[in-house]
Amino acid sequence: MTTLENRPGTALLVVDVQVDVVGGAHERDAVVGNIATLVERARRADVPVVWVQHADDGLAKGSDGWRIVPELAPAEGESLVHKNYGDSFEDTTLESVLSDLGVGRLLVTGAETDACIRSTLHGALVRGYDTILVADAHTAGDKTAWGAPPVPQVIAHTNLYWTYQRAPGRTAGTIQTDSVDFESTPAGK
Repeated sequence: MTTLENRPGTALLVVDVQVDVVGGAHERDAVVGNIATLVERARRADVPVVWVQHADDGLAKGSDGWRIVPELAPAEGESLVHKNYGDSFEDTTLESVLSDLGVGRLLVTGAETDACIRSTLHGALVRGYDTILVADAHTAGDKTAWGAPPVPQVIAHTNLYWTYQRAPGRTAGTIQTDSVDFESTPAGK
């Protein structure tokens, strides 16, 4: 499975579910609800939840819009990784956090599908992680004014191509929130 030695654990990765990032996102409440369900299940199964929080010129660190949405909150002891680029691994502590947890398999959720989620999926896979996208737990805002397809098509396309993504010695794919069973996956501790 993962090409990372001695890393049998699984973690739930929650990427950029911040007030301004998901404020006008497609099916925001349903996606945030699915992520909340996954966070609760992961915690019950003692599977690490790792939070990622983005900041840049348009999203100032410490601002109200930068905060994680009020429906979700990192628990005491859960890792919070700050980033400034699309790929959650790029110039962050994410790799060392996951290494310390013994994690080689990621379930990825969050926003934005067509930016940070896609970058993080690819970043994880090329770094040796088994990388599963939770198909109904990621979203994006409407970018049709800039020539992008409507958000439902962006999500469907991302789910389609990630379902068939492969790499030597690693697995990728998608899963629905209702099918995630953290009890049958190795804990990340």
